[in-house]
Amino acid sequence: MLVARKIAYNVVASSASKIASTVLALVSIGFITRYLGKDGFGDYATVLAFFAFFSAVSDLGLYQISTREISREGADAEKIMGNVFALRIISAAVVVLISPLVIWFLPYSRELKTGIVIVGAAYLFSSAYQILNGVFQKNLSMDRVAMAELGGKILQVLFIIAVVKLDLGFGWIIFSLFLYMVFVFVLVFSFSKKYVRVKLRFDFTYWKQFLRQSLPMGGAAVITFLYFKMDTILLSIMKGSADVGVYNAAYKVLENITFFPAMIIGLVLPIMSLNIFSNRAEFESVSNKTFKFFAIMTVPLIIGTLFLADGIINLIGGAGFSESAYVLRILVFPLALIFFGHFFNAILIVSNLQKKLVLVFGVAAFINIGLNLAFIPKYSYISAAYVSLATELVVVALAAWLVVRKVKYVPRLEKKGAIASSGFLMAVYFFTFSDLNFFFLALSGAVVYFFLLWATKAIKTSEVAGLVKRSR
Repeated sequence: MLVARKIAYNVVASSASKIASTVLALVSIGFITRYLGKDGFGDYATVLAFFAFFSAVSDLGLYQISTREISREGADAEKIMGNVFALRIISAAVVVLISPLVIWFLPYSRELKTGIVIVGAAYLFSSAYQILNGVFQKNLSMDRVAMAELGGKILQVLFIIAVVKLDLGFGWIIFSLFLYMVFVFVLVFSFSKKYVRVKLRFDFTYWKQFLRQSLPMGGAAVITFLYFKMDTILLSIMKGSADVGVYNAAYKVLENITFFPAMIIGLVLPIMSLNIFSNRAEFESVSNKTFKFFAIMTVPLIIGTLFLADGIINLIGGAGFSESAYVLRILVFPLALIFFGHFFNAILIVSNLQKKLVLVFGVAAFINIGLNLAFIPKYSYISAAYVSLATELVVVALAAWLVVRKVKYVPRLEKKGAIASSGFLMAVYFFTFSDLNFFFLALSGAVVYFFLLWATKAIKTSEVAGLVKRSR
């Protein structure tokens, strides 16, 4: 019971921290977009894309495998973490040192190149503290990491507000990320001393054995980056900062919601894994309820965004980003598909078919880059948005096909008629009362939708209670 309570506390603390961090991130974006404008925000988004690039290239799969290794019975945590920590520092340092040579040949301004160098330095601290997360996972203490990240996000937002008020410029906005990473690293490293003493170790024989297991995971990280973030870099090279700014004002909305399906899958993944081979009926019951939950959530997400996109963009970016509303109306569809992508990917993982995912992501990355290279020069951010939609369609279609073919599971969606009709009536409500205040319209529209679901018994209290009971 003590372990169960500790797990529950960590889930609640981490989830609450993530939600709060997401709200703070959207607040900071609001300040940054209004302060920097389209071109400046485009440069900011490009810098963050390179931060993701550094993370992917130097990932090497170290975090996942180190977490697995230190969690095994009798594991020498100090030896493992000492060697992995050294590997991480070296891989991150190599990427950061080489990157200025690559960036030099790109058609970027000096200010933008300087910003990329700053986030490279920030990544050194980011990569170091992320490796330590495995220690906290093993000891069921991820709440400490969550609190450190939330504290860092609060500090970053306050720093950004000060930069805007004092008009310190683009470079100091980028420096806020460096400040955030240093703050979180210092706290996480300090907390980790309670569980393990981390000292750099250079056991090259162990490195070779470890990398043989971790590198496939590192390759998957690079592939994932290619189809999630490469569109921003290609836009910045082929079109310019203003186009990147318009695209990313909408994309940031998508980016800050994707944590939600991942969080839900994180909660049900252990239940799926426990029952996939031993209790097929329970596995299918939990899977069907999760699929239904995602369907219920994505319907109002799509309808609400289609009607409220202008207000959402005005809230986040201001009047200067009005073009982003059209982009957001396109991107809400790949966002909805991401929910179901997580769902089918999770089933492949618990079925020990995770290697198939690398192939799925590889095909998606190939299609994404090819289409972006072909259409961005002519259609700019509009094509990038439609390519994102095409990419997510490919990921969901391939993953679903593998689940049906290999796992022999087909999701069953109960009350689909009630869900669809509730969504339709929600759309009618938005259309009829479109002149209402943005916040009131958004809130009342959600109330209308979920009331209709309850009235048609598409949502049952017993289903929610049953899923919570299983999670416990």
